Amino acid sequence: MDFLTFKSFISTEVLIVFYYIGAIILPAGAWYLVTWLIQKYEFVNIAYEKGKETIWKSLNKKQKNKLIIFFISSFIIMELFWRMLFEFLIAYMQIRDALLL
Repeated sequence: MDFLTFKSFISTEVLIVFYYIGAIILPAGAWYLVTWLIQKYEFVNIAYEKGKETIWKSLNKKQKNKLIIFFISSFIIMELFWRMLFEFLIAYMQIRDALLL
């Protein structure tokens, strides 16, 4: 009953499980969102109309490197933000538990 009335919070173990689930689903969801946006705004169709090439083949080496660096850095920032969010939540739980004792 205390759980349903929010008198007791979920434990840090549950937060850790949700962190790992999100750490796997978040990049997959971001990848799906990017592919959906590309299809929605028809970037692929424009590349096909210009020469029946994919966008990746039409990029030069410098542009490819910038694109790879962008995706790697955005992945790292996304995972770092996700980790900091859960560290804050776990710290909040520990502070609350310490104050109640």
